[in-house]
Amino acid sequence: MSPSAETIQKLRAMTGAGIMDCKAALAHSKDDIEKAIQYLREKGVASAVKKAERTAKQGLVSSYIHAGGKLGVLVEVNCETDFVARTEDFQNLVKELAMQVAAANPLYINKDDMPQEVVDKEKEIYKAQLKEEKKPEKVIEKIIEGKLEKFYTQVCLVDQPYIRDTSGKQKIKDVITQAIAKIGENIVVKRFARFRVGEE
Repeated sequence: MSPSAETIQKLRAMTGAGIMDCKAALAHSKDDIEKAIQYLREKGVASAVKKAERTAKQGLVSSYIHAGGKLGVLVEVNCETDFVARTEDFQNLVKELAMQVAAANPLYINKDDMPQEVVDKEKEIYKAQLKEEKKPEKVIEKIIEGKLEKFYTQVCLVDQPYIRDTSGKQKIKDVITQAIAKIGENIVVKRFARFRVGEE
């Protein structure tokens, strides 16, 4: 039995995917919306990974001002063409990323952007804490890796939980990947700056 037009429209509204993709996802998942979303994500991620290898040299610089002018953010996000940079979907994504930077105060774009000495210092702190707690040597490295992953979700923009996702499961890199799948071009956060009045 084919999925109903109502179910297809509902899935489209939730994912932004095309009609044929929604039909295929619903057929594959036997009309289970959650499974259909998962199916589309997997398909989108697969195509987005290929697009992520392409050069992104166009884009936008956007600003977000909050708290009566006491907090401001500038963010540069790149895409492949000026045409995409002018689209509403891309502009909305850039605004969302600027709001994320304002609200969650990341220090780096991703972990590759983080100086090695910062990572080494964190590791030293964790190691000292774990030795103080008398943790066995063989599990210390594994615990440190787990603590580092948590640290990345606090200080790296792409690893942070998306502020609009109340479940806390969706990360900024997922938001960007979904945008790549929907827009059809590679998207890269190039840089950002966050200013708060009175802060050094």
